Amino acid sequence: MSEPPVHPRSVATPRRQSGPDEPLRPWTIPNAVTLLRLLLLVPVCWFVWHGVQGSWLPVVLLAIWASTDWVDGLLARLLDQRSKLGEWLDPFTDRLGIWGLALTLSISGVIGWWVLGVIFVVDMIVAFSAAKAARAGELGVSWVGKSRTAVLFVAVLFVVMGATVWPAADAIGQVLLVVGVVLHVIAALGYITKAHRHRQSLRA
Repeated sequence: MSEPPVHPRSVATPRRQSGPDEPLRPWTIPNAVTLLRLLLLVPVCWFVWHGVQGSWLPVVLLAIWASTDWVDGLLARLLDQRSKLGEWLDPFTDRLGIWGLALTLSISGVIGWWVLGVIFVVDMIVAFSAAKAARAGELGVSWVGKSRTAVLFVAVLFVVMGATVWPAADAIGQVLLVVGVVLHVIAALGYITKAHRHRQSLRA
């Protein structure tokens, strides 16, 4: 799940984060793309689970699904259709995608259950400790978080490739999984720190 290269305009103008007064704006093209990604997650996981040796289908479907992760954000910037719903729906779809794919591969015995366990527990800790700051629009997605998502999706792609068409790819995928989980923990610590600073600012 990945992230687009930095556009020159995004360097000059920091990305605006949605605040509590940001309009919901559910009916936008970027939100429709994100919703489509969310709906396609189930069939993608199904094909990954039922992938057979020698079949490129689960690899191709997973690659297409993961590569569209940056499309909704790009459209939101190009069409000026940022929304409060989109700021919430996009990372939620990423999280659900990582959970779903990790669960599918764990059930299949392709990866260890520890990957799903660490990711899920860390996400729950962030959700409970940083929910208020997130609602206030104070938790923009960090570059560590973006890198984490990209690494995890590439790792899953290599693992699926190793289980279906290229056995040597599994070793690469397993290493990338460890890197992705480490980045996941680092990103979580960053979000928790931001949330703590937000709480302190409210008390000041």
